[in-house]
Amino acid sequence: MKYFKRNIDSALLDWAKSTDRKPLLLRGARQVGKTSAVRHLGESFENFVEIDLNERTDLHSLFAPQLSPQQICDGLSIAVGKKITPGTTLLLLDEIQACPEAINKLRYFYEKFPELHLVATGSLLEFALENLPSFGVGRIESLYMYPFSFEEFAAATNNDLLFDAIKTASFQNPLLPVIHEQALDLFKIFLSIGGMPEVVATYVKNKNLFDCQKVLNTLINSYKTDFVKYRKRIDPTLINDVWMSVAEQGQGKFVYSLVSRELRSETIRQALQTLVLAGLVYPVVHSSSNGLPLGAEVNRKYSRMILLDTGIMQRLLNLNLTEFLLAKDFSTINKGALAEVFVGTELIKSAPFDSQAELYCWHREDKTGNAEIDYVTEFEGKVLPIEVKSGSRGAMQSLRLFLTQKKLSQGWRVSLENFSQYGDISVVPLYAIGWTMKKSSFK
Repeated sequence: MKYFKRNIDSALLDWAKSTDRKPLLLRGARQVGKTSAVRHLGESFENFVEIDLNERTDLHSLFAPQLSPQQICDGLSIAVGKKITPGTTLLLLDEIQACPEAINKLRYFYEKFPELHLVATGSLLEFALENLPSFGVGRIESLYMYPFSFEEFAAATNNDLLFDAIKTASFQNPLLPVIHEQALDLFKIFLSIGGMPEVVATYVKNKNLFDCQKVLNTLINSYKTDFVKYRKRIDPTLINDVWMSVAEQGQGKFVYSLVSRELRSETIRQALQTLVLAGLVYPVVHSSSNGLPLGAEVNRKYSRMILLDTGIMQRLLNLNLTEFLLAKDFSTINKGALAEVFVGTELIKSAPFDSQAELYCWHREDKTGNAEIDYVTEFEGKVLPIEVKSGSRGAMQSLRLFLTQKKLSQGWRVSLENFSQYGDISVVPLYAIGWTMKKSSFK
């Protein structure tokens, strides 16, 4: 499959060039392109050695406690028939979770063999790391990878000029209407197929949306098959039910009783946390948002849950694709939840690669009525509220209330509208939210 440029490529290259480099864990959900990204990095090396520890169980014994990193590499070289030379070889240990001894050995590569370029990945890596909370603190680096962002999708589909126009637009200088409509058309396609690499590659190959749906169905089935592997103590049927419920509940607080009225909340919570650990679901946690950091004032009893990908969400919900692509307002299609999921995932993808991004929201219930801000984030060193609108119109009472209550000078409304400004509220088109968040100098 053709490799499409990913934003994480530059971070991987910076790691490879660093003189103070540590063994690298490339982390993220299965099928988001981790192995492909490392293979692409390997093209810049004289030698690239890839070892799948799930397939090569015969090599697990090489990671025995008594063997040094140099001895391990000598053994691996002989086993695969490729010389592993520090400085010129990139070594990839794929599916490293299959060999816990290899995970424990990573820190020793930093201490005793730092000149070697070593990357580890794994489809169930987070579950293994959960049982090793302090295995490599200060001795191992992590980068986090996600499905394609809209920016990456635009590049993969040769819409670089269109995205360049988006980059140069501003609240005071919106896109020309014809370019804005073109961006919306591409955005709708991305929203419907999502950013999973195999789906993107399928679309680029033949522009057939229904072929993309078939690939999405296959991906969903493969994830469901994985549910058995996640945690043996949790019923995979329950994990599937919770996953479906995340898609179906869409907006608002995630309600456990909507999954099952018979099961205890704790049982459902464990299944939900399993999906979060697998990277298939992202929590959006309430923050009082009185200042930074937002994580200092959280209330996890109020949490929304969103899926990692809009394409997977629309297939789970079996949405009418034709109706979706022709719609001028998404509020009639799953009540705009897809737009909220898109914004949440774009916020995550726009965050620095070296830390696991977190999402926050704000919610208030009292006698005067409810108010909710879809996302609250940090922008230019300040608290920034973001209200998502699935159409091009809608009231902004909650956003204005939040700005007044928190004494803030700026809020964003993200919608199908072009760039514009309503006093202290700036309008960001849905397709531009990821790029806008990445550029703190954006005005």
